[in-house]
Amino acid sequence: MPTATVPSPSVVHHYPAQQTLPHINFSHEAPAAESVFLCGDFNDWDPAAHPMQRMPNGFWKLQLDLPSGEHHYWFLVDGKPRLDTKAERINNDLLNHKVSLLMVA
Repeated sequence: MPTATVPSPSVVHHYPAQQTLPHINFSHEAPAAESVFLCGDFNDWDPAAHPMQRMPNGFWKLQLDLPSGEHHYWFLVDGKPRLDTKAERINNDLLNHKVSLLMVA
């Protein structure tokens, strides 16, 4: 007759907690724009890294997972930087450009 072995209750497996980043929703109203991109310190200000999606109501949207901390960004609308009118604050970056500020908890 086959026998089964049962693991000892003293053996405990520890698994690291899976860290999830919060989803951050960005939106910008630009109904006449041909393209809108999100540029910031989180993507090294790469103008092509995060294209936004045009919505029928004239807004452009994008959802990103961002780590905790302070993030500077702007919207690149048809090649021209635009501040986020709904940003928590407006700051100056290291080159003294005005940028939008977002704090992620």
